[in-house]
Amino acid sequence: MLAEAAPGMRPGPTNSLVDVAGLRVGHAHRVGGGYRTGTTVVLAPPEGVVAGVDVRGAAPGTRETELLDPRNLVERVHAVVLSGGSAYGLSAACGVMDGLADAGVGFPVAGGVVPIVPAAVIYDLGRGGDFRATPDAALGAAAYAAARAPAHEPPFPAPPPRRGGSASRHGGAGRYVTAAQHTTAPPTASGSIGAGAGAMAGGLAGGVGTASAVLPGGVTVAALAVVNAAGSVLDPAGATLAGVRYGLPGEFGHLRRPDPAEAGAWQPDKVTSFNTTIGVVATDLTLTKAQCGKLAGVAHDGLARAIRPAHTMVDGDTVFGLAACARPAPGPDGLQDVLAAAADVFSRAVAHAMLAATGREGAPAYLDVFPSVLGGDR
Repeated sequence: MLAEAAPGMRPGPTNSLVDVAGLRVGHAHRVGGGYRTGTTVVLAPPEGVVAGVDVRGAAPGTRETELLDPRNLVERVHAVVLSGGSAYGLSAACGVMDGLADAGVGFPVAGGVVPIVPAAVIYDLGRGGDFRATPDAALGAAAYAAARAPAHEPPFPAPPPRRGGSASRHGGAGRYVTAAQHTTAPPTASGSIGAGAGAMAGGLAGGVGTASAVLPGGVTVAALAVVNAAGSVLDPAGATLAGVRYGLPGEFGHLRRPDPAEAGAWQPDKVTSFNTTIGVVATDLTLTKAQCGKLAGVAHDGLARAIRPAHTMVDGDTVFGLAACARPAPGPDGLQDVLAAAADVFSRAVAHAMLAATGREGAPAYLDVFPSVLGGDR
């Protein structure tokens, strides 16, 4: 049974994070040669967006989160990086930071600018075969470039690497060169892409998912989740994806309940010991840093509705809240409506990640395990 949506609420034009005015998304990932990992960048307009954060997991890997405390100086961020690679993957933010600095975007200081780029990572080490095959500054730069590319461009492979090592620096636009090939994905895409390329969730293939909602007054709220959970994404009463309950009319209407035989047969292998679900929730309203932190906090409610259990000792669950400030600040009732929508869009984003994920050895896709959901065998 679907939860009841607010009257008049509908998905945005792309049902994705880019429905929030001014935000852009770029995905880059490497699969093969020991790699199964990637990076996703949420790129703000040059003036930045107001940001907050809420960290609930007990094993987080983050960068610049303390800066988002409302007591601290900087009000706006210029990008948010979500990445695989555990703590190693935080270096992907360096490639994004360099790209922004080269474009003259950042917090102004004497002599130049300092781009503000918070980041969070998931644990996907070794899922491509090589424990140290992790995102680096070069992959971050590729995701940044994908975010800046026109949205209509199809996915494209990286150009052939130059000679000179796995992450050599050179001047000009292509600051980083890497010997490992990468692939990008469209900004509105879901699935085993970007930061979710190596993700797993409760024994199933995880990935990136995204969703949006336009409230009756025209306000947009959207989320992007990287689903890599220790907990299960399944409703215990029948293996339906827990997040689909919060879908908007028509969004998940094509899905059927899984066949009981399929649900009974699903016995996942032992879930990996380290995980983490991370993401971004955003609105086009004008909010303060404190309100952005609250926005991120209620998105965790949506995470916990879609993943059970959440916020465990082996998860580093982290959500960033962003305000694009394209609309005036809301009153108390308007803010409450946005917070309620934020929880639901995050739940829906988790469901989209699982529905679009690509299965692989040791991590089957949800739709491979439960083909009856689509009304047949796959």
